[in-house]
Amino acid sequence: MSDSVPTLSHLDDAGQITMVDVGAKTPTARTAIACATVRMNAQAYGLLTQPGQGKGEVLNTARVAAILAAKRCAELIPLCHSLPLSFVGVDFALDDAAHRIEIRSTCRTADKTGVEMEAMTACSIAALTIYDMCKAADKGIVIDGVRLVYKSGGKSGEWRND
Repeated sequence: MSDSVPTLSHLDDAGQITMVDVGAKTPTARTAIACATVRMNAQAYGLLTQPGQGKGEVLNTARVAAILAAKRCAELIPLCHSLPLSFVGVDFALDDAAHRIEIRSTCRTADKTGVEMEAMTACSIAALTIYDMCKAADKGIVIDGVRLVYKSGGKSGEWRND
């Protein structure tokens, strides 16, 4: 266990924002997995999942939006590094009883910094896309639980959010 005191990596010694300098780091294989949840009322969920209706279109649109967002993360989050992503995957699990959609995003790169922000951005944008496409049936859709669940690579190695 490390005795070092945690710090905010994007603040310099004077407390001013700074982009983390990763120039001296060695590129390593890095993976991050994030999740998010979208909950809606029974009517909206029924419309989304009704055969021949919108499930495929909504989820495929959300998947494409998520991939595009992960690729543009550095344009959305001011101090993120621009990374060459080798993979972005987005999967959905439907919970009919709870009228809930679980979103899971996996991002990979071989670079000097991790892809946690890209994975969480992908989940967030997928959830917002589902909201946008379903809001006519339920304006009270809830997006929650956006979180990192796994990361590997780099100095800190493997981490799991159990």
